[in-house]
Amino acid sequence: MNSAQKKPYFFLSFIPAVGYWILETYYSLTIALIGGLLLALVEIVAEKIFTKKIHTISKLNFFLILVLGGISLWAQEGVWFKLQPTFTGYIMFVFLSFYRLKKKSIMMEMIHEMNLKKVLPDQVYAKLEWHMAVFLSLYSTFMIYISLFQETNTWIFWKTGGFYLTFFVFMMVEFLFLRVSIKGRV
Repeated sequence: MNSAQKKPYFFLSFIPAVGYWILETYYSLTIALIGGLLLALVEIVAEKIFTKKIHTISKLNFFLILVLGGISLWAQEGVWFKLQPTFTGYIMFVFLSFYRLKKKSIMMEMIHEMNLKKVLPDQVYAKLEWHMAVFLSLYSTFMIYISLFQETNTWIFWKTGGFYLTFFVFMMVEFLFLRVSIKGRV
């Protein structure tokens, strides 16, 4: 793995949202939306420059920002732009659920593609993926509430740092659950 892949470029995904928040604070909704859309383009270009590729989730988010930002511009209502993380989460939920129905595992595919050593039984990876799907669905539903009923400064927190904090807590609980689950089988 080269040094570019090790750096935390996931912060690039914050660019459109933070830009939108700052612009909405000081300027009109139209300027904020146009700025958010342009910054989504900056995010994609920066990801290509820094990581030498554009990840599928980045392409999905870019497309959602363009579509939802366009709807927001047309309707002159910023809530559509703010619903991007909701749609991303639900799409990921559907994707993970589809894999589960096919009895496949994204994690197992990644382990094989990257020639990594499998450290857990297959059913543990499957359970973890399903729990992550449920988490994403619940978080996406929460983001509907945030987008509709909270101020943009609250939304920006839950879109960025709040998500990572919540996901960290989820993973700690999940690892405890999996540990107990694995010990129960031994």
